[in-house]
Amino acid sequence: MNSVTDRPGTLEKALKINLAHTIYGTFAEIGAGQEIANWFFRAGGASGTVAKTMSAYDMIISDEIYGKATRYVSRQRMCAMLEHEYPMLIQRLHAKRGATTTFFTLADTVRAKSYRDTKEECHGWIGLRFQTEPGGPANEIQMHVRLLDESNARQAEALGKLGVNLIYAAFHLHGFLNTFLESLLDDVGRKRVEIDMIDFSGPAFAAHEYQDRLVALRLVRLGLADAALFGADGEIWQASDVLWKKPVILKRGSFDPITKLNLDMIERGQAAFHADFGEQARDNIEILEITMHNLLASGAEVPDSDFLARADILQALGKNVLISKYPEFHRISSYLARHTQCPIGIVLGLPLFQELFNERWCTDLEGGLLEAFGRLFKNQVRVYVYPMGNPLTGQVLSVNDVHITPEQKHLLRYLVETKCVRALEEPNHDFLFHTSAEVRNMIHARDPQWQSLVPDIVLKQGPWREIATPAM
Repeated sequence: MNSVTDRPGTLEKALKINLAHTIYGTFAEIGAGQEIANWFFRAGGASGTVAKTMSAYDMIISDEIYGKATRYVSRQRMCAMLEHEYPMLIQRLHAKRGATTTFFTLADTVRAKSYRDTKEECHGWIGLRFQTEPGGPANEIQMHVRLLDESNARQAEALGKLGVNLIYAAFHLHGFLNTFLESLLDDVGRKRVEIDMIDFSGPAFAAHEYQDRLVALRLVRLGLADAALFGADGEIWQASDVLWKKPVILKRGSFDPITKLNLDMIERGQAAFHADFGEQARDNIEILEITMHNLLASGAEVPDSDFLARADILQALGKNVLISKYPEFHRISSYLARHTQCPIGIVLGLPLFQELFNERWCTDLEGGLLEAFGRLFKNQVRVYVYPMGNPLTGQVLSVNDVHITPEQKHLLRYLVETKCVRALEEPNHDFLFHTSAEVRNMIHARDPQWQSLVPDIVLKQGPWREIATPAM
């Protein structure tokens, strides 16, 4: 079963589950109505699947059942729903049906578009706890979705189909990660829904391909999400939870390998960010972004193992990692600003900063380059530019040395004078003339100088350790 045409439609999936009479459980839905359970009733034979369906819309009633939550549309609330409903289901029905039934609980908490047209994000959390065999241990899937339709009715329909797809995939496709993920958007499509985080746990997902970071990468590769975020501890993060009311500083690059120059850029960017925003920059979330655009820059798809090797190094250095499909800088800025209203700092080397003025990145915008910059600096965003060393001349180039048109120089002057762009000064000259690309070339040429240009963890843990000279 590899293609969409091989898989049944939404009603067919619901009916197939209903008629199995071995899959039985609870639906607890808050926010967009009983949209998922409704498909099982519409399909017919719902008594074969639905043990209970409920919705605790009122906050006081919801708190009485599931406990208080800091945010009602959150992972915390979804987990509380699962923790309450699943044990209750097992306790009440195991004696009667446990020998022949695989039990499940589906819980979702969603903010769909209301009749008041607000600018709040339409999104939600969906969790599924389930058995794959009668009396077996519980497995769990937790995912965060963004609803992209313009009306409440369309969003509700998309949510219902997504929930049916999730239940069907859990019971019929859990042995095939790519097929599982792709099937989640059956009859829905990527233009209506984005799945930007999914977390698998339990014995049904013990295979290596369900490793957290690999799943995050697959979401982006398969087009279910534009970006995926995970922490230094390897946990998959949901941006709206982790970045909420937090300042952010981001450095993008290939990090192939990460170098001492990269670390110096981050350190000096952090210092400038704190100097500019003071207390507002305190406890910021530091993120290193690897764009899928860079991963595919060579023209051939980079193997998952290559990506994971880079992620291992970054996480060993205590860094959080973002995988994105954003070649345009204004899109990564919008992604961050969607999740936080606090200051955002973006650290760039001079070559990448120069790319901001390349109009090929804004051909899809009616306002062209001006609109791209307007989107980039829409909120409290500041770009910090690290100088570049020219190894041929020994010259250090700064913001004022970028190669842009005379007309663009007026724009650059405005950005500098309004402090949207700030030059980072006093770089570490020991590393300034050696980019990641040049270090990579040294590695391939077996030039031992590369070992002095990377942090020690690269020599001990990276894929290049085999050719590193042992310390004497």
